[in-house]
Amino acid sequence: MQKKNIFLFFIFFFFYQSTLASVKNKNYCDSIIKVGIKLLYKKDHIGSLELLYEANQLAEKNNWYKQFFFAQNNIGHNYYMLLNYGEALTYFVKSYQIASLHLDDASKMTALNNIAVLYGKEEKYEKASIHFVKAFNLAKKHNDSVKMGIYRVNMGILANKTNELKQARLLLNQSLNYSKTEDFKIPAKVALCDNSLLSGNIKEARLKAKKLLLSLKKETKNTDRIDLCLIIVKSYLQNNELTPALQWANSTFDELPDLEIKRELYLLLSEIYFKLKSYNIAFNYKDSIIAADTKLNTIKNSKLYESSEVKFKIQNFKEKINEKENRLKSERKLFHSILIGFILAVIILILILRNYLIKSKQKQLLAKGEQELTTFKLEKEIVENALLIEKEKTIILEKERLQNEIQLRNQRILSRSVYSARKNKLLQDLIASFTSIPNFKNNNLLAKKIEELNQHIKMDEDWDNYVRHFEEVNQGFIKRLTAKHQNLTTTDIRYISYLYMNLDTKEIANMLNITPVACRKRKERIEKKINLPNNQSLNSYLLNI
Repeated sequence: MQKKNIFLFFIFFFFYQSTLASVKNKNYCDSIIKVGIKLLYKKDHIGSLELLYEANQLAEKNNWYKQFFFAQNNIGHNYYMLLNYGEALTYFVKSYQIASLHLDDASKMTALNNIAVLYGKEEKYEKASIHFVKAFNLAKKHNDSVKMGIYRVNMGILANKTNELKQARLLLNQSLNYSKTEDFKIPAKVALCDNSLLSGNIKEARLKAKKLLLSLKKETKNTDRIDLCLIIVKSYLQNNELTPALQWANSTFDELPDLEIKRELYLLLSEIYFKLKSYNIAFNYKDSIIAADTKLNTIKNSKLYESSEVKFKIQNFKEKINEKENRLKSERKLFHSILIGFILAVIILILILRNYLIKSKQKQLLAKGEQELTTFKLEKEIVENALLIEKEKTIILEKERLQNEIQLRNQRILSRSVYSARKNKLLQDLIASFTSIPNFKNNNLLAKKIEELNQHIKMDEDWDNYVRHFEEVNQGFIKRLTAKHQNLTTTDIRYISYLYMNLDTKEIANMLNITPVACRKRKERIEKKINLPNNQSLNSYLLNI
């Protein structure tokens, strides 16, 4: 269990380090995108693009689609501000593709709006309109009133430029319904003033523009104020009210317009002075227009040059990034190789230790098994010995029981034989006493009684019964004896049976109605008949039979 925990720890450590590195890289990517956007607004395009390109490569390699989108989108904004619209369009389109495949509709709307604005800047109004409509439909799908209002304003401004004035007014009025705050309504109202001017409602356009301009605070975006001032100047000029037109044109310079607006103001002032027949001033403003055009071209050329310079520097930066990436790859590969080698070494060490522990455990188990087997054998032997002793005791007890039973039966047989022998002896004595009476034969009654007494003496029948009972008790002893010694008489067999039942000489003599001396002589005669060896007693010989 401990080895398994160690192995899991190394696996967890490896993946934890990988995950931690991934999180750190993503946080780093987010941070450099933020700094890149800040540099974009500060117009430090080289610094911004270097950071955004680095974030772009990190995000693309790791499939961080949100970061990838922001990097692409803001690289496009850099090129847009550098007036490199073709390069900007490439990045805006790429950001739209990323949003379509991997992100939400909000990101798609952002990309579509950027593409539409770019097409409008290049005066490709039809393409711009298509992309504004797509963005608006997505906003409508999610009921995003703010975005719907912005896209309607942009579409209305675009319609003003293409002289689709009714459509423009409809779109701009719709945008006012979507916008909830005054800040969002201002661009729409400015565009409506411009629409009124373009539609020929000069007085209406001027009054609305003046009213709206008075409501705007100084903090308000100055482009709206400048657009309103231009509308007022143009309205006076169209009504041939040259003095107020001149005053409003000059006051517009206080709003610090950019060079393109200044060029438009120079054109308006030149027209005003021509109508005032101040031709020298008019021509001076014409020269200012030429100077402005020259300056604009110079700016555009410098922007393009800056864009080319940025590209060159970015290319060098890319090469440095690639070198850094390759170096990091090598270091990462080396680190992973070392880590894998270390993990393999640990695994091998764990396996060796595991095998050693398994073998040790097996040896312990074998030793324990052998010990248990030995113990079991000893216990088995003890049990078997106990059982054997118990069995032997049982056999001895059974043998003793059988012997006692045989002895008891023999005693019964012997008692019966004794009874029978005594009865016959008594009868014989009685008959002998009767036959000693003189002239007993002449006494028929006495002779008859003596005959009846002789009939009661049945020696053969008593012997047969004795042999039958003796054989039942002693399991065929007489049969085995006669089979082995056929020369023995009935009297010999009777003597041997009494001797087999452990009767002494005196008891046997009484049983056979002979003297002890005759009894001993009979024993000697029997020993000769059976050829008994000198070193063996008759009793032991009989027991073996």
